[in-house]
Amino acid sequence: MTTRIKIGTRGSQLALWQANWVKSELEARHPGTTVDLLIIKTKGDKILDVPLARVGGKGLFVKEIEEAILDGRVDLAVHSMKDMPAEIPSGLTIGAVPRREVPNDILISKNDTPLDQLPQGARVGTSSLRRSAQLKNVRPDLTIVPLRGNLDTRIKKLHREDLDAIVLAAAGVRRLGLADQISEALSVTTMLPAVGQGALCIETRTDDPAIAALVAPLEHPDTRIAVTAERAFLHRLEGGCQVPIAGHAVVAGDEVTLTGLVADVDGKRVIRHRMTAATRRAAAVGVELAGNLLQQGADRLLETLKDEFARDNDS
Repeated sequence: MTTRIKIGTRGSQLALWQANWVKSELEARHPGTTVDLLIIKTKGDKILDVPLARVGGKGLFVKEIEEAILDGRVDLAVHSMKDMPAEIPSGLTIGAVPRREVPNDILISKNDTPLDQLPQGARVGTSSLRRSAQLKNVRPDLTIVPLRGNLDTRIKKLHREDLDAIVLAAAGVRRLGLADQISEALSVTTMLPAVGQGALCIETRTDDPAIAALVAPLEHPDTRIAVTAERAFLHRLEGGCQVPIAGHAVVAGDEVTLTGLVADVDGKRVIRHRMTAATRRAAAVGVELAGNLLQQGADRLLETLKDEFARDNDS
């Protein structure tokens, strides 16, 4: 019997690579299944002249696609896990989490200059508050330049906009076959990744057992555990694009170690902590780590940041 299903995806080069990878996996694992892609433009794709932190709201790159799953236009969606809000809409679920790519950030610079050797006052492109705060923490002299657009567009802007370097996720660069352009792989000590970075999210309807069965073989248990810990951490902090939050979990045997970070925008204050727990307590350790950071002062930091952005958006 032939089964035809439809995947919802953004239209960027990276999003299409990810959706096509899932398509090929599903067709290979389920002979007789045909998979089509439906490209859906999200709010995050439409607003390119404003830093993400100023756009506000959660789900900038997924909301319209989630609506398409719920109304039946598509059967499932493929997202970058780091774009997923901490809360999933009612009726939807993370149906499968494939094996994660490397979660680190990387630097692409002129003349392959590493971060610690960039010239004084170097112009570094990123629109991520998480990245800019950590960059300023290790190099307060850097000038952070807003950088929006798809991955290939951002790489081109390195030269077009007279930047000294840009910071990107390693996963996207590697998936698009551009690893030869990497100047430096940034350690998680220097640049703690975003929650879910490097992982994919296959989102499905909760009431669709047929699609659930189709995507189940793509599940990678250790990646699911790591992402569960990271997302529980994010959920407890109620984090979005407006706040510099980072979280990275590593699974080793039956233990998961989660490192979390909250910073102020200029990187002068960084609150960071790490906890280890049994993998069965992945979600619990995320909540506990967030609570630890809040007790260390992250609560006041987050409140101050939210107030600042609220004032900016009202002005």
